Amino acid sequence: MSEFSETAVVRLNKLRELAHLLLYSGNAHEFIVANEAFIQTVIPTDFIRLFDDIIQEGHPMGDVKVMVNKILNVFHLTLRNYSRIAPAPDSFLGLLERNNREMKSRLDAIRPVFKAFVDDVSNDGIRMQLHELFAQLVVFVNHYTIKENLLFPVIESHWPDYRCLQIMWSFHDDIRRNIKAVQTQLENRVVDFELFKRQVGDLFFNMLAIKFREEVILFPYILATIDPKVLNALLHEGSCIGFPYVSALQSETVQTEIGLTNSMVNFSTGMLSVEQVQLIFNHLPVDITFVDEHNKVCYFSSPKKRIFPRTTAIIGREVNNCHPPESVHVVEKIVESFRSGQKNQADFWIRMKGQMILIQYFAVRDTGGEYKGVIEVSQEVSHIQALDGEKRLLDW
Repeated sequence: MSEFSETAVVRLNKLRELAHLLLYSGNAHEFIVANEAFIQTVIPTDFIRLFDDIIQEGHPMGDVKVMVNKILNVFHLTLRNYSRIAPAPDSFLGLLERNNREMKSRLDAIRPVFKAFVDDVSNDGIRMQLHELFAQLVVFVNHYTIKENLLFPVIESHWPDYRCLQIMWSFHDDIRRNIKAVQTQLENRVVDFELFKRQVGDLFFNMLAIKFREEVILFPYILATIDPKVLNALLHEGSCIGFPYVSALQSETVQTEIGLTNSMVNFSTGMLSVEQVQLIFNHLPVDITFVDEHNKVCYFSSPKKRIFPRTTAIIGREVNNCHPPESVHVVEKIVESFRSGQKNQADFWIRMKGQMILIQYFAVRDTGGEYKGVIEVSQEVSHIQALDGEKRLLDW
């Protein structure tokens, strides 16, 4: 073990001691007084390793987040003064930082209006102004979505100690909830004053805290450990999601060749075996039939519960011959409207055996827009019609 790694282990053990004090007692005053010199020695990457360990210990996320806020407050000055690696302005991480600055400017614009609203909560003009300002923060949620769906998977594939991301994601969700709650109260003109102030305070704290943790802890370590080409390849998909305020310069789409590789089908968005493709289609709760550009039936799925009967005898059959004379002219009209580019979708719904059946036709086109066929998708939707309220993932 090198001298550096031995020193890092000593720091990590000391940080773990402090984290446990905060988790189990909530108070670490004596530790802080006794370890003033140590507090000056930590480096940002220590916290990535610490939080990875803490997550693996299995503590409730709510307790972990309280501890994280407290421990990073203890080391705030040390972290702020640490010399960091800064990303290039137009790089993927640079763009995230530029959007962070725009987010902060919007928080700064909210402060005086929020104070005025607190002083005069019945003033409708101030309420509307505050609502418009918070609406600009709604857009910033894309920043977190880009991190979760693009940056986090890259980190997970490069770092063994990636679990700190789970904590950051949980803070993202807290921010989303508070933005929604604040906006709802302003829209409905029903403001629970004490709750509203607490939600706005939490929102400011969390958004600025995440900005600090990105720019001082997370991003510099990413730059030190992950190839910039890998990161900048995320610019195109980031633009597809939508950067909040500052957009990327025109980025090239990363082209991935589609085809068979070692018995795996490369779809450019992932690789699957033929068996996996078949299983996916057959487990979707819909009937799928594909007709090619020559009006020949090429494929149908085999879900456990079919709506309309299908047999392999229809493969290669003219689609016109698969429908009764009374409706075949409608099918022909749909196909021709798809072929001409006039339309891309046709929807129908019928009642059958006490069930509501949704039947949809979708035009299939290649990347150049050329017509390649039509997909028929049929689904029993009675249970969807009956949905009411919400059932979230955590309600399962």
